[in-house]
Amino acid sequence: MKSLLLAGIVPFLLHPAVYGQNFYDISTIQHIEITFSQSNWDYILDTAKTGSDSYTLADWVEINGVYFDSVGVKYKGNSSYNATNTKNPLHIELDHFKSQDYNGTKDIKLSNGFHDPSTVREVYLYYIARQYMPAPRANYTQVIINGQPMGLYTNVEAITGTFLADHFFSQDNPFIFADSGGCGLTFPGSDSTLYYTPYTLKSDYGYAALSQLCDTLENNGAAIENILDVDRTLWMLAFDNVTVTLDSYLGNSKHNYYLYQDENGRFNPIVWDLNGGLGGFSQASPGPGLSVAQLQTLSPTLHATDSLWPLVSNLLQVPMYRKMYIAHMRTILNENFVDSVYYNFTQNLQAIIDTAYQSDLNAFYSYYEFTSNLTDNVIDGPKTIPGLTYLMEERISFLNSTTEFQQIPPVIASVTSSDDSPPMNSTVFITADVSNTSGVFIGTRNSITEKFVRQPMFDDGAHGDGAPGDNLFGVEIAVGSGSTQYYIYAENTSAGVFSPERAEYEYYLLEPEKGVVINEIMADNQTTQPDSYGEYNDWVELYNNSSSPIDLGGYYLSDDLLNPAKWTFPAGSVIEAGDFLIVWTDADSTQIFGLHTNFKLAASGEAVILSDTALQSIDQILFSDLGADITFGRYPNGTGPFMELYPSYNALNSQVVSIDQSNQELNTDFTVYPNPATDFITIATDFTEPKTYVIYNSAGTLLVSDWITEKTTIPVSSLSSGVYFVRIGDKTKKLIIAH
Repeated sequence: MKSLLLAGIVPFLLHPAVYGQNFYDISTIQHIEITFSQSNWDYILDTAKTGSDSYTLADWVEINGVYFDSVGVKYKGNSSYNATNTKNPLHIELDHFKSQDYNGTKDIKLSNGFHDPSTVREVYLYYIARQYMPAPRANYTQVIINGQPMGLYTNVEAITGTFLADHFFSQDNPFIFADSGGCGLTFPGSDSTLYYTPYTLKSDYGYAALSQLCDTLENNGAAIENILDVDRTLWMLAFDNVTVTLDSYLGNSKHNYYLYQDENGRFNPIVWDLNGGLGGFSQASPGPGLSVAQLQTLSPTLHATDSLWPLVSNLLQVPMYRKMYIAHMRTILNENFVDSVYYNFTQNLQAIIDTAYQSDLNAFYSYYEFTSNLTDNVIDGPKTIPGLTYLMEERISFLNSTTEFQQIPPVIASVTSSDDSPPMNSTVFITADVSNTSGVFIGTRNSITEKFVRQPMFDDGAHGDGAPGDNLFGVEIAVGSGSTQYYIYAENTSAGVFSPERAEYEYYLLEPEKGVVINEIMADNQTTQPDSYGEYNDWVELYNNSSSPIDLGGYYLSDDLLNPAKWTFPAGSVIEAGDFLIVWTDADSTQIFGLHTNFKLAASGEAVILSDTALQSIDQILFSDLGADITFGRYPNGTGPFMELYPSYNALNSQVVSIDQSNQELNTDFTVYPNPATDFITIATDFTEPKTYVIYNSAGTLLVSDWITEKTTIPVSSLSSGVYFVRIGDKTKKLIIAH
């Protein structure tokens, strides 16, 4: 079995911030204090909200002890905002009046807990969504304004250019916000002005592209995969349906989502505003809202025959898409809502915020309603907000009883390749052992920026698949100089199944043998190593894993995934076997001693791509914000996964320690329990100062990196069953996850 990776996800590696907090750490409550010079700040924000919707200047905002002056603040929200509320949702823009950010975050979106007595709906639903599609991170914060405690808020990552760059590696393409009601993606005509309302354009252009999407969806379904990421759309619709999230495209208002057109020309939906999920919003179509019993028995194919919801009706009329959609629903249900996984997770969330909620004098619900809404319904005026278990236990039973869920999908027993480490620019056979199927397909791509291309697999004895008719399906695929990402999809006349189940967001990875690799990156060189001219510039270290010299003359190095030919290695750039080669990324090609590129690296994070003379990617890496004099390198040297390291310029990467540990004592010890684990683990230490823990799998892929003091509980229900490792300092503990 090949390595299993998250599509588009780069492990978040922390750098030295005040208190060392990840701003969206699900287990940590943030602290935000806002100070206005005006004592009537609430009236000013209300006036701006109902008028020009402009930002009001706050004298300063303090976030976890870090102070920012001249910050933009305004009220946000539609139904969750009310001028009579003491606690309204907030939008804070740190860089509205001047350039500043908190660990890379500039936009802060804070929700006020409207129509959610449990106060866990948003955080939990975003957590689920991130397992299957790009979605914001979310946690909690306490807010004080002009010395007055405002209470507990949900802190949701804003979908901005930074979010787009992190997940789609671009941010300047058509970007649409479907915030207002009526964003159903029906086709009123080709005139761009017909889309000005209700859609909100967040980019410089895009209405014409939106019109083309609506036209294709309605009139040219055969071409829909050219302009819409269909798989990601099916994941969003499956997510909304399973979790009864109707304040979305799936509900009456057909809103609360973004559309971003990636570099392949395809629109990608992004979920937003999930506080009405898990039955908190009950209107599925015009007319009165649904009863709790109707929410429990919401049809898995809601709106499948309704032309007002073409994203549902036009996609689900395609038999393959319909079976893929139900397969995604099964995965979401089974991974998040069976065996009380969701109850344990949300109970843990409430434990994190329990004290903060009790001290919130502006909460919309009593403490009793807060604790009881995990299980029991809460009456809120004319609304009944279902208890989470009251809603979902019946929904689990109902969905499993439906005709769609009763169908028996194929069984994918195994997926293998003829060569786990094939030579570059060769071919391999991928085989899948599949029973009860009428068709097996493989989706492949060679870069995270490409779209998957689906093709059939064969059981004819001519494709590396053994004997004809033995349920072993095969296909020959080309392997270039870079990695190949792939997944398997199988279906019969009534149901479909993926391997891995979270495809296309997760996939198998086939890595060819690599000679030269990117070995270490220094993006903020302050004092570590000067170049031949005495300048402390950024550098990229390459390493030759092979037993022969390699001439890189005519190869390319770049920091732009869309322009891999940015800088060319000069002739004679030879890297000896088992040796290193330093390239100074200083945008100074006039310097003749050493190799100097025509671009610089961004310390805030970006990509580094090494390509051969045919512009085939040999190696590429994405890195997040690095601190000064800290590198991002492979450990073990030349072959291992990337992590933050102490610099080892032109030498073996030997010390596995992240920047977060730079002030920690090593030789520390800790315990992990329960072990084996299913849904949560607790890491217990005797530390008095924050230290970093990391969790990685048996393939060396870093999955989690965060801070710990004394004890913390971490959700692990999203991790597949298997062997993992938890490391703090130089101590490592084996962790077994058994679902």
